[in-house]
Amino acid sequence: MSADNLSPLTSDSLGSHQVPFEEPVRRQTLGDLLRRSAKRFPKKIAIICGEAKWTYENFDSLCDRLAAGLSARSVNSGTRVAILARNSHAFAAMRFALARLGAVLVPVNFMLKAEEVAFILRHAGAEMLAADSEFAEIGRNAATLNTIVRDFVWLPSEGTTTPVSGMITFDELSSSVIPPPRAEIAGNALLQIVYTSGTESHPKGAMLTHDSVIWQYVSCVVDASISTDDLMLHALPLYHCAQLDVFLGPSIYVGGTNVITAKPTPENLLSSIERHGVTSFFAPPTIWISLLRSALFESTNLSTLRKGYYGASIMPVEVMREMARRMPGVRLWNLYGQTEIAPLATMLGPEDQLRKPGSCGRAALNVETRVVDDQMRDVAPGEIGEIVHRSPHLMLGYFHDDERTKAAFEGGWFHSGDLATIDEDGYITVVDRKKDMIKSGGENIDCYDRLNPTWMWDSDHRNF
Repeated sequence: MSADNLSPLTSDSLGSHQVPFEEPVRRQTLGDLLRRSAKRFPKKIAIICGEAKWTYENFDSLCDRLAAGLSARSVNSGTRVAILARNSHAFAAMRFALARLGAVLVPVNFMLKAEEVAFILRHAGAEMLAADSEFAEIGRNAATLNTIVRDFVWLPSEGTTTPVSGMITFDELSSSVIPPPRAEIAGNALLQIVYTSGTESHPKGAMLTHDSVIWQYVSCVVDASISTDDLMLHALPLYHCAQLDVFLGPSIYVGGTNVITAKPTPENLLSSIERHGVTSFFAPPTIWISLLRSALFESTNLSTLRKGYYGASIMPVEVMREMARRMPGVRLWNLYGQTEIAPLATMLGPEDQLRKPGSCGRAALNVETRVVDDQMRDVAPGEIGEIVHRSPHLMLGYFHDDERTKAAFEGGWFHSGDLATIDEDGYITVVDRKKDMIKSGGENIDCYDRLNPTWMWDSDHRNF
């Protein structure tokens, strides 16, 4: 798609590869997942956030009403709706209500400036912007900068906030008594456009379909042992596909219980784990370390916590050993990926944490991964090459960017842009970004060794 074609998405504008509408008898879309979980576990708690506490039956019904309210505001199949907000129950409901209409979610990083938000709104062709009280002003200012945003929705937050004047409220939208329209949605219809910050100046919009995301859910459920019995704490931003699609989505898929918070502080996290009996939690190593260093750690009952997940950087071996000593019941997983693969690509399981320290593991269930040289030949163990993937998780391409899409899929594989080594057992260790490699004396030398002793990747894009 060319950059000057900003018309709303339809099955035609997505290309001739689109299949016809799939009848409900065999359909599997994101909206269907929630409905099926609600049928299996109607009275089970699905969402806890602040004072909100929804059963699966409540959550499913609310998403139907919300979808009907959105439809009444001309949100339908292909309409792009941006969300600029911290984590909340309302964010989760918007996510599933939009999916039921066939609308396209555009989550926006709330740390961006107004001009950067405007670029995403303009590039995505967003027609509606949903924001909480904290980001309503920056969102409305961004929308004035040559965008086509026509409606603004106010979202409630984890804590008590006041609706913003001039915005449609979440409660207004979800008060509809009319059933939502029956949307004709195929599995390969566009579900979301997620903008990557990466290491380049202009973010790219990765187009992910219902099929891409749901195949990725299956990999997460199996490889990360996400189960119906989990009580999962979601504290990292839902605008990021790691928290949204590696944890919240798969947990809803299997019928787990989800505690959503917007405050990833040690005090709030420790209190939430103890108060709710959390069994599963994802955070980068820096946050795990902050829990260990908190003055409240020793007095907090963490006995329910059984599964710990991390990404974005390496977990130091000494920290893993400390966690094993002070949280002996917690098993650890290291997850690696990027937005374009929805985002899970590889996984290092609990049994390998100390056996393969620093590694991001091996390919996830529904992913085929190689480490290759510039001629697409597999590198020898210990040599540096680029990580490439094949998977049903993968994006359709970059929105309005045929050139970078073509480059990303050159040779029939998706090029991650990450450089890595692979060992004799097939375990991968990321060392750098390809564009940051230095040539010296005819040899490739990675900037990680020269410039980055603390190993810090952009946590908004490359790794979780």
